[in-house]
Order: sequence, then C-alpha cells, then structure tokens
Amino acid sequence: MFKRLKVLLVSCLFVGSVSAAITPNPSAPTIAAKSYILQDFASGKIIAASNSEQRLPPASITKLMTAYVVSHELEAGNIALSDDVRISEKAWRMVGSRSFIEVNTKVSVEVLLRGMIIQSGNDAAVALAEHIAGSEDTFAQMMNQYAQQLGMFNTNYRNSTGLPDPEHYTTAHDIAILAAAIIRDFPDHYAWYAEKEFTYNNITQHNRNKLLWRDATVDGLKTGHTEEAGYCLTASAERSGMRLISVVLGTRSENARAQETQKLFNYGFRFFESHDLYEAQQKIADSKVWKGETDLVNVGLAESLAVTVPRGRYKELVATSNIQSPIVAPITAGQVLGEVTINLGDELIATRELVALEDINEGSWWRQLIDTILMMIWG
Repeated sequence: MFKRLKVLLVSCLFVGSVSAAITPNPSAPTIAAKSYILQDFASGKIIAASNSEQRLPPASITKLMTAYVVSHELEAGNIALSDDVRISEKAWRMVGSRSFIEVNTKVSVEVLLRGMIIQSGNDAAVALAEHIAGSEDTFAQMMNQYAQQLGMFNTNYRNSTGLPDPEHYTTAHDIAILAAAIIRDFPDHYAWYAEKEFTYNNITQHNRNKLLWRDATVDGLKTGHTEEAGYCLTASAERSGMRLISVVLGTRSENARAQETQKLFNYGFRFFESHDLYEAQQKIADSKVWKGETDLVNVGLAESLAVTVPRGRYKELVATSNIQSPIVAPITAGQVLGEVTINLGDELIATRELVALEDINEGSWWRQLIDTILMMIWG
C-alpha cells in the first residue's frame, strides 16, 4: 500500500497550471551524418538523435576509451604520470596520425596521454596500451570490460587506436555514455581535451577539433577519421551552467563534422534547459514510522537528480512521492521506501526510488506494544 503526496521541487518553485498555450519546440535540424546524438550531461536526456544505436567504426574516437582506461590505472595507483614508457618498434611503426615518438626511447605517461588526446597519436596509444597491459590485444580486452561496466552494450574494441577492423565498432549513443564518464570521473584530465596544440620532439601539432577555435563554450573531446568511418566528432560544450554532449559519425569532411555539431549545440542550448532538482541524500519528505525509536523517517534519493525540459517550462514541473505504508522499524539507511515521479503535464520526466536517509531502530517494548494495538485498530 502506498500513500501519495505532492512534494516541492528544490528552490520552492510554484507548481501550477499555465494559462497561456505552450508552443512546442521545433524539431531538431537536419544533420548530414550517418548517425548522431545530442545529450544533456547532467540528466542524460537525449535531446536529438538519429541512428544512434547503429554500429559504426569510430576511428580515432576509440582513443576516448584508451584514455579512460589509462585514467583508471592512474587513479588506482598502478601507474603514474611521471612513469617512463619504453617505445616499442610496433608503437613506433604505427601508421596514421602520430606523436612522432622514437623507437627504444623513454617517454612519460603524461606526454603520451596528452599526445594521444591532442595530437591523436596512434603511436602514443599503442605505447600506453603496451605499458599497461603488456600487449595491445590484452589492453583491448580491458577496454571492452570497461565498456560493459559503463553500459556500452553495442561496442566492441579490437585495438587502442581505432584503425579499421571489421569487429571494431561502437554507436553514437555508446560514445556519448563514454564522453559523460570521462567528464564526470576524471575532470582534471578532461582539461587536456581543450588544449589546441601540443609539441613533442620539436614538432607542434594542432588539435583537430575545429570548434575549439570557433566556439569558446566547447572544451573537448575527440575527432576521428578513416575512409570507412568518414569524419567523426565527439564534442562537449557548456553554456550558463548547462553542459551538452554531441556525437556525429560519418560526415563528409573536417568542416562538415564541425558544422553539424555546431547545429546540434545551437539547437539544444536554444530550446532546452537543465536543472538540478534534488541532491543525493537531500530530504524530500518524511513519513510515519511504527514501532520505532522515533516517529518519523526522512526519505530522499540515493543519487542526485537533474532534468532537462523545454526552455521556459521549468515551473510546470510537478513532483509526486509515493511512499510505502505502513513503515515498520527497524529501518536501514538506503532501504527503499517508495518513489518520486517528476511530470511535465502528461509527460513523465523521471522516476526515482525514495530511500531512508537514516537508520531507525526498534522502539521500546512499550512503544512496540502500543503501535501494534493501534495498527490493529486502524488497519
């Protein structure tokens, strides 16, 4: 049995009907790409997409996962940015984009990581893979393990670089998941994705993400290109506290991937807004506790909740909690006691479990006896 009640959104916004008719947002612009997605970072809301679950070759966007694995190894203490990596002949001989590292020399993990992110060095990617896992094949297994953990279920990696392989593929949706994880989990490393150039071995190369020069709100992530994949770009931008992630795969040129991404960003920021509703462990409501040492238990969310809505419609959001009844002690912090739903008119925006925010122990034998009698009387 559940009891329903309206709960206030954060900021104590007025919740009510809007007298004026709401004009729906225009549809997303036409994007000249095989596949694309535009997603809000905070809420995960997909604002626009086409063929976003289609498996396609990602080219050098693969290196986002290579960097993600390296960052995890750094965080775990298995390697350090200052570690010297001996460059193998395989890494030195890599074709395509390069950081121009020399065979049998030693290069630090930090230099290799920045060279891979900024210059898209295939040689740097292979050197990092061999340093961490012994071989690139073993490193690819690690990449796939992290992909599964992140929920990238339509992705399979065969190498650390993105060079063509029939069994090496991903989707725009999966890439967006990975991009969000990089921004969320490794914010310090994410700053490298905004660097416009990098110099190694007296050779300066520029970041291939043209939007870093065209749009000051863009601060990453990665380009990719092979004949099979076409021109691809994963990018993120932040304006007025709202961050969006865009992925376009299979455009016709370097300029096209930048133009199509800019279209998506302009559309998303113009017609949508993102808001943090509840912080993790924030009290949303309280409810009666039977047979406990206290009469009430505070309930909230285990994780923070953000929503993305059409611009100008935030005040129309309605939050409703459905809380279990009766709630009988003992109660453990984190125990699910109900759910909260967020609606915009007839549209369900989000549903999350409500959990106890504290332990509630059993009350005295007298409290338990009284509450048992009252529960029998009141049903």
